[in-house]
Amino acid sequence: MTIDTTPASASNGAVTGTTTIVDPVVAKIAGIAAREVRGVHDLGGGAARLVGNVRDAIGQRDQGQGIKVEVGEKQVAADVTIVVEYPEQLQVVAEDVRRAVARSITELVGMEVAEIDVTVTDVFIPGDEDDAEQSRVA
Repeated sequence: MTIDTTPASASNGAVTGTTTIVDPVVAKIAGIAAREVRGVHDLGGGAARLVGNVRDAIGQRDQGQGIKVEVGEKQVAADVTIVVEYPEQLQVVAEDVRRAVARSITELVGMEVAEIDVTVTDVFIPGDEDDAEQSRVA
């Protein structure tokens, strides 16, 4: 995506040129916004979360994990895949994610949001990961 930043009058000392914002940057902004929503445990489907856990372990978190964006000349569409914490209401969390991502894209990227589709792929139940690691025998 390229945004023309040529001012109406360059005589006021402003520098003209273009700004290019690549899709992964928009995805990262959307991912950060989605992670900040109450009730979102993680982003992405099972395979993406597995790869994300490995990246987290080596200190290279992928903020755009679980986000797919399509950037046009004036609009952005995004697909966001989330895992919701139990017992949060799935529809409420999805709508909050939609609002947060739209606000971030509008404010930080400066583009109109055409649509944001949210897919809930799992529900995180606290304590499940601890139970899986416990041995059944002594």
